[in-house]
Amino acid sequence: MSYNLHDLRDDRASAARVIRAVDPDVLCLQEVPRRLTTEIRLPPFTRACGMVWHRRRLGSGGTAVLTAPRVVVHGVTTGRLHVRFPDRTRGYAAATVSLSGSGPWAAPVTVVSIHLSLRAAERAAHAAVVLQGLGERAVVAGDLNEGPGGTAYDLVAAHYPRASAGQPTFPAQRPTVPLDAVFAAREFCVVPSTPVVLEEGDLRAASDHRPVWVELDVSPTSARAGRSRPVPD
Repeated sequence: MSYNLHDLRDDRASAARVIRAVDPDVLCLQEVPRRLTTEIRLPPFTRACGMVWHRRRLGSGGTAVLTAPRVVVHGVTTGRLHVRFPDRTRGYAAATVSLSGSGPWAAPVTVVSIHLSLRAAERAAHAAVVLQGLGERAVVAGDLNEGPGGTAYDLVAAHYPRASAGQPTFPAQRPTVPLDAVFAAREFCVVPSTPVVLEEGDLRAASDHRPVWVELDVSPTSARAGRSRPVPD
């Protein structure tokens, strides 16, 4: 799941209800409160969502990766993305995770939360930085500040096809632009799942963005044979 929280300036209880209803294994956040306020404001919100934050803040540019208690976290990293002064700082947060146990679901996956620049040239440069060094078993999710056809969006999609539905996410009151998306490794499969019904009032009150989410089968291909449909190009 990916969600731009608008610096938690809106209705935090509504945002927490939206997240609990989806109940993600991994949650990629953008526009979490930054600098020292992260340590004060993000932990109580994380607890309200029933999730865990692994307290990696520096260089993240207001991004974070939260996980459900059932998820094993093998490592967390953050990175700063260059922007022109005095624009809002940008960055990314990444976590390598797996589900507990010894079966095929225990194979680690790197999940990256991104929030790209408002400037097109910077967005393309940011996407290239984030993609550099990512392995095949990865998920990239976040607010790209552009939709399909944008250079950065298409660069990410060329490496990891879009897995989410591509629905408009901004502005939350009446979405018209698909700024937020989840992209996943080609070997992962989208799993048809029971639709999640969210309260329209909560979606409008929680943030200026709406969230996106997708259920993925990330077990190795050899263990999956014919169980799910592939991620669409």
